[in-house]
Amino acid sequence: MRGCRVGRVPGAPGCRDMAELLSPRTPELVLSPGSCSFPTRCSASTAKSLLFRFLPFLHWLPRYPFKDWLLGDIASGFSVGIMHLPQGLAYALLAGLPPVTGLYSSFYPVFLYFFFGTSRHNSVGPFAVISVMIGSLTDSLLPSEKFLESVNGSNMTVNEAQRDAARVELVATITVLTGIFQVALGLLQFGFVVTYLSDPLVRGYTTAASVHVLISQLKNVFGVSVGEHSGPLSMFMTFIEICQKLPETNVGTLVTAIIAMVAIFIVKELNHKLASKLPMPIPIELITIIISTGISYGVNLNAKFGISVVGNIPSGLKPPVAPNVSYFGQVVGNAFAIAVVGYAICISLGKIFALKHGYKVDSNQELIALGLCNFLGGFFQCFAISCSMSRSLVQESTGGNSQVAGVIASLVILVTILKVGELFRDLPKAILSAIIIINLKGMFKQFNDLCMLWKSNRVDLVVWIVTFVATLILNLDIGLAASVGFGLLTVIFRTQLPHYSILGRIADTDVYRDVAEYQTAQEVSGVKIFRSSSTLYFANVELYAEALKKKSGINVDRLIEKKKKALKKLKKQQKKAEKEKAKWKKDTEDGHNGPDIAVIELSGAEGSTPPKPTLRTLGLPQPGLHAIILDFSPVSFVDTVSIKILKNIFRDFHEIEVDVFVAGCPVPVLDQLERGNFFSSAITKHCFFPSVHDAVVHISREQRGASVSTQPLRPHRCDGGRRSQDNSSSVPLRWTSAPECSPARGRCLPEELGGQGGLCFGTNSATPMPGGLVTPPAPPDCESWGPALAVSSPATELLRLSHQLSQQGASCPCSGPAHQARPALGGGRGGPTPGQGGSAPSSELASRIKRCSISQALF
Repeated sequence: MRGCRVGRVPGAPGCRDMAELLSPRTPELVLSPGSCSFPTRCSASTAKSLLFRFLPFLHWLPRYPFKDWLLGDIASGFSVGIMHLPQGLAYALLAGLPPVTGLYSSFYPVFLYFFFGTSRHNSVGPFAVISVMIGSLTDSLLPSEKFLESVNGSNMTVNEAQRDAARVELVATITVLTGIFQVALGLLQFGFVVTYLSDPLVRGYTTAASVHVLISQLKNVFGVSVGEHSGPLSMFMTFIEICQKLPETNVGTLVTAIIAMVAIFIVKELNHKLASKLPMPIPIELITIIISTGISYGVNLNAKFGISVVGNIPSGLKPPVAPNVSYFGQVVGNAFAIAVVGYAICISLGKIFALKHGYKVDSNQELIALGLCNFLGGFFQCFAISCSMSRSLVQESTGGNSQVAGVIASLVILVTILKVGELFRDLPKAILSAIIIINLKGMFKQFNDLCMLWKSNRVDLVVWIVTFVATLILNLDIGLAASVGFGLLTVIFRTQLPHYSILGRIADTDVYRDVAEYQTAQEVSGVKIFRSSSTLYFANVELYAEALKKKSGINVDRLIEKKKKALKKLKKQQKKAEKEKAKWKKDTEDGHNGPDIAVIELSGAEGSTPPKPTLRTLGLPQPGLHAIILDFSPVSFVDTVSIKILKNIFRDFHEIEVDVFVAGCPVPVLDQLERGNFFSSAITKHCFFPSVHDAVVHISREQRGASVSTQPLRPHRCDGGRRSQDNSSSVPLRWTSAPECSPARGRCLPEELGGQGGLCFGTNSATPMPGGLVTPPAPPDCESWGPALAVSSPATELLRLSHQLSQQGASCPCSGPAHQARPALGGGRGGPTPGQGGSAPSSELASRIKRCSISQALF
C-alpha cells in the first residue's frame, strides 16, 4: 500500500482497488455458546446451540468432574448457606420487609441461577445496596403512617401485619419489573449498558449506599423509633432525628448490638488472617444468631428490657402470587435503576473470578439469568437480588468450583424455611443490625480509592466524589441518575479537549509520530500533518478547526481577510480602467486623438475566461506550506455539524492556496461523509489516502513534477499569455516575433517575417532579431507564443505601454487574422536594421494604427 493513491490506480502492483479498500467484508455468521450472532437458517444444530446458550448447565453439567469438584462444592455450599441465613434475615429488615422474605430471596433466585448463570463463583442473593434501594422505595410509597389504627379510641398504633402485606406486594411487583428489564436488555444484547457505569462511579455509589445503610440501622442499634423519610436529604433528616432521640436510647438494645458487633468483627478478622489454616471460615454470624436467640428466649429480653425482636416467622413455602401491575407506573424508574445497579455489581464480580480461574462469563446471558431469577422470584414474594462480595469470596475460598455450590446453599435455606425458621422469632433486631453494619466494612474500605485516584487519574477522582456526594444528598435513585449524567459529561469534556499534535516522519521509515514527543520525528518540508486524539462531532469540531489553524502556523482568517480586501481593490481598478477604455474608445472613433497617441484596448482572448488572482499576483504573503494532511485514524464517526466544519476547513485553506488531504479515514466514516454530501467538484475522494505515508508520497511526487515543468517568467501555456509565473510590473516589455505562430492559429506575425504581426513576453534565453528586438524560445509544451503583456495597474500600464511604443518607433501590433492593417516596424516593410533607431514619424504611426488589442496576463 505504500505510495498507492486510493482510487487512482486500481489493479496496479502493490495497490488495492478502491472498491476493495472501501467495501467492508461481511463475516460468516457463526453461533457458539455465548455468541451474540444469530444464524438465519433454522436447523437442529441451531436449536441445540440456542438451547445451550439459554440453559448453560446443559453444556457444563455433563462434563462435571464429580471426583474433583463435588466435595469442594458441598463444603462451599454449606458455608455459604450458613451465611445466607443471617444475611437474608438482616437484609429483609433493611428493605423494610418481614424477615421471612429474606429467606425466600435466599432460596428461589439462588436455585434458579444454577440453570441460567455462567459464573461459577458468584453467590447471588440479597445484597445490602439493593436492599436499601428497595427500603427507600417502600418507605416513600407505603410509610407506616398510612397504617395507623386507633386503640381504645385514643392511642394510635401501626398495623404491622397490614403494612407488611402491602409492602410485600409492592416489592414483589418491583422485583418482577426489574426482572423484565434485565431479561429484555439481555435478549436485545444490551449488556453493554453497564459500561455507562464506570468503576469509580460504581464504587462511589456503593460507598454512599453503605452510608445510607449505616444510618438506617442506627435506630435498631440505639433502640429508638424515628419517622420514615424519603426523597432528597432523607438520610440527613433521619440522622438528625436519631441524634435528637439519643436520650431515649434503650440501653439493653445498645449493649446487645455492641457486644454482637465486637464479637463478629474479631472473628471475621481471625478468619481473614487464618484463612490458609482453617478448612472453612468460622460461621460467627450464625453462631451469634443462635446464641442471641437462645438468650432472648430464655431471659425474655423483649418483655423485661424492651428489646425489639423479629417476631413470627412462618414455616413452609407460599404459592406464587401475581404482581400488582397498578404499581408499574410508580416504580418503573426505580426498577430500571435496581436492574442496572444489580447487574453491574454481579457482572463485575463474575469477571473478576472468571479472569482469576480462566473461564469466560457471558455478559448478556448473565443479564438474562439475573432477570429470570428476579422475575420468577417476584411471584414467590422475593425482593430483587444481586451478588454479595462477602459470600462470593467465601464460596471461592472454601473450595467452590461451580454453580453446584449455589444449589447446596439453597437447600440449606430450604431446610431453614421448612423447619428451623420459626425458632428465630425471639431473635433481637439489634443482632441483625450488627451483622449488617459489620458486613459494610468491605465497602467502607473503598474510601481508600481517594488516595489511589488522586495519584492515578484526577477525573476519575472527581467522578467518585461527585457520585458519593450526589447519592448522599439526592438519595439512591436520583443520585444514580445524576452520577451517570456527570460521568457522561466527563467523557464529553475529555473529547472536547483532546490532544492535538503535529506529526513528523521518523527517518528511513514510514512511521509518523508527534514531533513534540519524539526527537527523531522530523516534519515533512512544506507539509503539516495534523492529528487529534479524539473523534469529531458537534461538541469539539470547532475546537478542532481552531487548533488546526493554530498548529499550521498561518493566520488563516487574517490572510483571507487581506485577500478579500485586495480583490475588492483590484475590482475597483478594473472598473476604473473599463471606464477609461470606454472614454478613449469613444475619442478614437470621433478622431479626437492626438497624432502621437496609440490607444491600446485590453481584452481577453476570444472565448477565454480571465485568470483567477493569486496571493502572489495580489502582492500578499504566501504561506510557508503547500499541503496539510489530516490524520483521521482516531475518528470513529462524524455528524452533520462536523461535516460542515470540515467543508469550511477545505474551503479556507484552498483560499490561501494550501491543499488539504485526509489520511487513514475508516470506511464507516467515509460512508458517513458521502451520505452527508461532503464530496463535491472541489472536494473529491482523490484527497483521501489509506495512510499518512501514502499522502506524503503523493504530495512529494506532485511537487517534483511541478518543479520540473515550471519555467519562470514564461507563460504556463501558449494561450495568449493568460497565466504566467511572475507578477512583477517592473520587468521591461520586449516586442518579439514568434516563428511558431501562424495566421492559421489566429496569431499575427511581424511583416518582416511575412505575417500579420505578433507580441510575446519573455526575458531569458532571448534570440536577437532584426530591429534590436529579441525572441525567447517557446516552452517545451507550448502550442505557440500568444500575445501577452504583464500589467499590474491597467490605467498606468496603458500610458506606459503607449509611451514605450512611441519611443521604439513601432506601431502597435494588431491581433486577429482578419485585421487588414499591416503595421511595419521602423519606416518601411523591411523594418529597421540592427543598430538603427527605427523611429518612425508620428504622423505615419498615427495613420497606420487603428486599433490594437493586447491580452492582459496576470502573474
